[in-house]
Amino acid sequence: MAPANIYPRATLKRIVKAHANRPLSKNVDILIFLNYVLFMQELVREASIHGRLSGEKGVSARSVRKIREKALRKFRG
Repeated sequence: MAPANIYPRATLKRIVKAHANRPLSKNVDILIFLNYVLFMQELVREASIHGRLSGEKGVSARSVRKIREKALRKFRG
């Protein structure tokens, strides 16, 4: 059975509101969550490719560290 609440929307909105000196739209928390999920998918995909090319069997911390900057640059707002 799926959980009733995937992530705490009110908490996320409160954190974003505290750090952004701008008005926020109604569904900004959903967009932030989706952007985070896309970032994590890209990071894991690129790290697994990098790991395979360097001879590793799976995703390792080393391959994630090497790809991290590239993925962060791609998702920079």
